[in-house]
Amino acid sequence: MTVIWILVALFGAVALMVILGERYAKPIDAKQQAKYSKILPILVFAMLFVALIKQVFESGYL
Repeated sequence: MTVIWILVALFGAVALMVILGERYAKPIDAKQQAKYSKILPILVFAMLFVALIKQVFESGYL
């Protein structure tokens, strides 16, 4: 029964995000999109590297 309530809450939160996003979000301009496309791959690589280092130290391999 708890799983059903979690799924209902999750569905409600996603529906609320979609409704509010469609109503109040504005399109991104080309300049801002170009800036994000330069930074995003670096951030993803950094996050993966940090997660790998964290996993190595938590598992006790070192």
